[in-house]
Amino acid sequence: MSESAALLAKLAAERLDRLFMYHAPTPDQLPKYEDIRARGRELARVILELCPPGEDREVALRKVREAVMTANASVALRGLA
Repeated sequence: MSESAALLAKLAAERLDRLFMYHAPTPDQLPKYEDIRARGRELARVILELCPPGEDREVALRKVREAVMTANASVALRGLA
């Protein structure tokens, strides 16, 4: 393996380690997590209120959940993903 390939492999491994390690919340992050969850919950309630039951509504709710989790990951990783 060339020196540059070894460096790229090392950087990729470090990125994976950073992505999958535990990121303890800092005091300044806690209100951000709470706000993201509250707004996601608000949107989920609107979807439940306005959309008829069915597969599309279930998918919409799942996407809101995914968006909340991904947004929280962004906060935890400080945009480094």
